[in-house]
Amino acid sequence: MKNSVLVNLSNRHIHLSQEDVEILFGKGYQLTKIKDLMQPGQYACAECVTVVGDKGAIKNVRVLGPTRPETQLEVLHSDVFRLTANAVPVRESGQLAGSAAYELVGPEGRVKKDSGMVVAMRHIHLDPKTAEEMGLVDKQVVKIRTGAPGREIIFENVVCRVSEKYAAECHIDFDEGNACGVGNGSMGEVIKQLGWGEANNTVMLKARA
Repeated sequence: MKNSVLVNLSNRHIHLSQEDVEILFGKGYQLTKIKDLMQPGQYACAECVTVVGDKGAIKNVRVLGPTRPETQLEVLHSDVFRLTANAVPVRESGQLAGSAAYELVGPEGRVKKDSGMVVAMRHIHLDPKTAEEMGLVDKQVVKIRTGAPGREIIFENVVCRVSEKYAAECHIDFDEGNACGVGNGSMGEVIKQLGWGEANNTVMLKARA
């Protein structure tokens, strides 16, 4: 397949700051790596937390490491209806201003966050060499054609993220993958959109009353 990229599914998860790690798990606590992820230096941790919203809670949300400067919770669209009646924005990683509030509960403490809950924007991690071969640049917005036979689909508004730190991999979430028969290890065709620019961060997901 021309301009193809590996597609993997992303479940709900959380990236913690070291400050929040210590509130939730104890002073001086260090996260425990159990599995390397495809993106270099990223890994799943043994630790999980409970996420509490104004409508409900979700237990056993996996922590991903390493720690980050700011805590970021990435949920599925279907999680929004369980957690909160408030709007949750679809965002690129790290763009947390004005995102949704929530509370975290760990074995040693709990912490309220005024922002940081987002639904992750569909995205493709690319190293510079692969991006150049595909004719793509950082922040370019493209489409991905993927799906099981008979359930093929084109996902629009997929943002390219290019860095020496990345390996070529497209991330969509479990809701999206399950809807069209896409599983981990699927392949997707990158289709350039007629016009492209930086990702639009105005999409909001809100639970029904």
